[in-house]
Amino acid sequence: MTTSEDEAGMKAADGEYAIRIAASIDAFTREEWDGFAGASRDCTGTAYNPFVSYDFLSILEESGCAARRSGWQGHHLRLEAPDGTVLGALPCYAKSHSQGEYVFDHGWADAFERAGGRYYPKLQASVPFTPATGPRLLVRRGANGAAVKAALAAGLKLVTDRLGVSSAHVTFAEAADMTALENAGFLARTDQQFHFFNEGYSSYDNFLATLASRKRKALKKERREALTSGISIDWLTGNDLTEAVWDDFFAFYMDTGSRKWGRPYLNRTFFSLVGERMRDDVLLVMAKRGGRYIAGAINFIGSDTLYGRNWGCIEDHPFLHFEVCYHQAIDFAIQKGLRVVEAGAQGEHKLARGYRPVTTHSAHYIAHTGLRRAIDDYLERERAEVARMSEYLEEHGPFRKSPDLNV
Repeated sequence: MTTSEDEAGMKAADGEYAIRIAASIDAFTREEWDGFAGASRDCTGTAYNPFVSYDFLSILEESGCAARRSGWQGHHLRLEAPDGTVLGALPCYAKSHSQGEYVFDHGWADAFERAGGRYYPKLQASVPFTPATGPRLLVRRGANGAAVKAALAAGLKLVTDRLGVSSAHVTFAEAADMTALENAGFLARTDQQFHFFNEGYSSYDNFLATLASRKRKALKKERREALTSGISIDWLTGNDLTEAVWDDFFAFYMDTGSRKWGRPYLNRTFFSLVGERMRDDVLLVMAKRGGRYIAGAINFIGSDTLYGRNWGCIEDHPFLHFEVCYHQAIDFAIQKGLRVVEAGAQGEHKLARGYRPVTTHSAHYIAHTGLRRAIDDYLERERAEVARMSEYLEEHGPFRKSPDLNV
């Protein structure tokens, strides 16, 4: 499936907007993209999300990580007023597979294709390889947000039908986007992650005081044991992110990714470009032993959130993964006054380390009536199970249920 921006212009049903498909983020100017709420640090009154920034999305494309040959062909929606002014956008890709999404629809694809349908290609409105909630229906600052979001949601359905693909999926969407998408007829899906919430803590010990005594002692012991064998931790950001550091981190990423997942999605060029263009948005937590780095985790820094992403190591040490990925992230968030740490997809082991269950949301437009009906029934039952599990996990978290005098 191929489309160009020129041939893909489509009028919305009410004639007030035009939807165009852009094969690359470069079809937008930086000024246009930075004008979307949440896409730039310069946007006052809206939380900055680094993953929907012009830099991050263009780096994914320029590095070849999100490109046609990797199965992520740009189909970004561009919403224009009659005078050509860009009012909104939707980062979107035509997908030939379901890899790198973290909201799993492999079962849907298998069932549809066994029944004689063709599930791929599909449209995926998301940030590739990034299971982090953020704005998807992007609105130009000053525009009518509800109207633009509604037009983008309707436009995505229109594009899906016009291109003749099976479906469109908007993953890790914010609440306002979900409202517009559900109003447009998308099916709602929920899942679960674990986030740390900074309740104004003055230090990590101040946070620990909110935990039950047994949990608090266990985490103190875990942190001590993680840093045995002469291991120390460095926080690297800004000018600290040299090419030599990226060489080390990429070795960790490839070693762990190849063993655990079988297919690392990001290449070495991606990390160099991130270090060049987004260095102030990046925190590398690096573990050192014997004068060399042996493990690390990359985090991205938003205006109020620290987003934990990839981890890797070349030496195995007890509890080092938990220290580098979770405890150090909490330390950094408290020190910098960040409100939330999002520690990536899944992982109930995060609960014992002070992270709370959080419901994530996605929206799905299924063109085929029969498949849509079957998925709708499945999602209703899945949502109930996610809600039940979230309630259970919150109840069994590590936080004190009553005053604890053994602080």
